[in-house]
Amino acid sequence: MIAAGEDTKEQIDRILRSETLHSSDGLRRLLKFLADKSLSGEDDQLKEYTIGIDAFGKPASYDPRHDSTVRIQAGRLRQKLSEYYQTEGKDDPIIVELPKGRYKLNWQPRARIEDEAFHSPSFRDEIVATASGKRRILFAVSACLIAVSAWAVYTTIRLYQERQSTAVFHSQWSPEVATLWAPFVNSERPLVIAISAPLFLDLQGLGIFRDENINHPEDIPKSAAIAAVEKALHIRPPEPIIYYGTQGGANASFRLGRLLAPRKANVSLINSHELSWRQVSESNVIFIGSPRFFSQQLGNMPVKTELFLDPGVGIRNLNPKGQESGTFIDDNNRQTGIAYTLVSHTPGPLGSTDVISFSGRNSIGVAGAVAWFTEPASAKELLARLRKPSGDLPRYYQVLLKVRFQDGFPFETSYVLHRELHTPGS
Repeated sequence: MIAAGEDTKEQIDRILRSETLHSSDGLRRLLKFLADKSLSGEDDQLKEYTIGIDAFGKPASYDPRHDSTVRIQAGRLRQKLSEYYQTEGKDDPIIVELPKGRYKLNWQPRARIEDEAFHSPSFRDEIVATASGKRRILFAVSACLIAVSAWAVYTTIRLYQERQSTAVFHSQWSPEVATLWAPFVNSERPLVIAISAPLFLDLQGLGIFRDENINHPEDIPKSAAIAAVEKALHIRPPEPIIYYGTQGGANASFRLGRLLAPRKANVSLINSHELSWRQVSESNVIFIGSPRFFSQQLGNMPVKTELFLDPGVGIRNLNPKGQESGTFIDDNNRQTGIAYTLVSHTPGPLGSTDVISFSGRNSIGVAGAVAWFTEPASAKELLARLRKPSGDLPRYYQVLLKVRFQDGFPFETSYVLHRELHTPGS
């Protein structure tokens, strides 16, 4: 680690002001505390107990063995620093890191390679493509889940951009598909594809664990089940892992990226835990996956919905019409059966952006719904059903779809019902 200078202090301030940490007051507070101690040479005081007391205002009775707040926040800060240097800070002169298992910050000047060939865009793209390809192979052979890599999908999107002149490219973008996606493609606002990322727990020395009742890092200390495991096995509180997604989510994001990115320059892919309130307010957003991971972002949309997904039951129909059912429950064993998926197109929280969510209890059903919204034949059917007697299409709507799948593959998707949504005063 190089000695701290004014440039290092400026780098810390740059990160503190970044969009990456904009919505994370706790992480900014932690980074500033660690930076102040490290820059002043007081790193020997950076103990978990001290950080809990001085940075997070814990009482003197704070016991790190029973309260994992500091470890959880430190893990999130490491992830955010990595994200920052992949996006906003990709050209910053100094790299700031928080090594795993430690609380002392490290900083190093960014490596400079003078070879002009290395700095060429084509060479860098080749490096990114190669690394992403290796990650995709690793994720594909995973026994349980597929890790959703934003860079891997982004690289795939770039490959498809080169195929814009092909007949297949143009045939997929039918007039009906173009009409469905016009609010997202024709807007000058950025488009964010947000994939649900289930929270996993790293039980030290025992492996990775998923508790479906814990969906946010701050919920870990509140879990009686986790506390019981810690006590029974005599282990430290687990650390959160938010790098994994579902096979259906990866499939859906790939399909959307392939369709939309060649027609819109500012498209990005992130996981649900990284999505800030500011992004939802200023960008058009496509949500993919269970709403339990988007509850904070989807809770304040300025529109009253008639269909909603109850994660513990299924999709509820608040105002059944005619012979419609009041509840639609999946019939499957995870790999084979029927899954219902709800697609909701609403205004953003400030009313000036567009948000569409593909949500269901089964990720394969969600992938089937995304495919249905991107295929010319089904898009044509959907517009015919949505169109009002006047010939106009509703600005906002909800659509319920039924997806049949076999061995994890959606082979038939059909329309069930829809509702037009109205904003206050419309």
